[in-house]
Amino acid sequence: MIQPKHRLHCSLGVLLLFTCGLGAQSVQIVDAEGHSATVTAAQMAKAPRITVRVKDHDTPAVLEGASLAAILSLGGIQLGDTLRGPRMSEALLAEASDGYKVVFALAELDPAFATREIILADIRDGEPLQAKEGPLRIVAPGDKRPARWIRQVTTLRIVTVK
Repeated sequence: MIQPKHRLHCSLGVLLLFTCGLGAQSVQIVDAEGHSATVTAAQMAKAPRITVRVKDHDTPAVLEGASLAAILSLGGIQLGDTLRGPRMSEALLAEASDGYKVVFALAELDPAFATREIILADIRDGEPLQAKEGPLRIVAPGDKRPARWIRQVTTLRIVTVK
């Protein structure tokens, strides 16, 4: 059993690890009209955290982050009741620092439509993501192949499919 004094030290250590991992992180959110907002590490830290247990290229992993829906909301993108009619042709184009891009239908990310939560992860197995996959990575549990699990995410852009 952890003593109360040690519990405080453990809690502070976890908080420090979490904050250090978030220090340099931010993501650019661009809406369908081209308006841009930056979601900072401090903002992401306030979003509800989601933990998923997945297999990443046949290796078990525990990834943690916030839902993409929550991150988009922080960047001013409205989901829920506003996602209907012409907005049903909107998609999220996620862009990585190496130029890799993937697309999700906006409805895939909206809890009003989808039963799964796609996350923007920043923690893997209790540690901040390594540079080769982070600081931010999209994880889409339920995809049979992790091709849309884009690493080193820099921009989340809303596009309208015509």
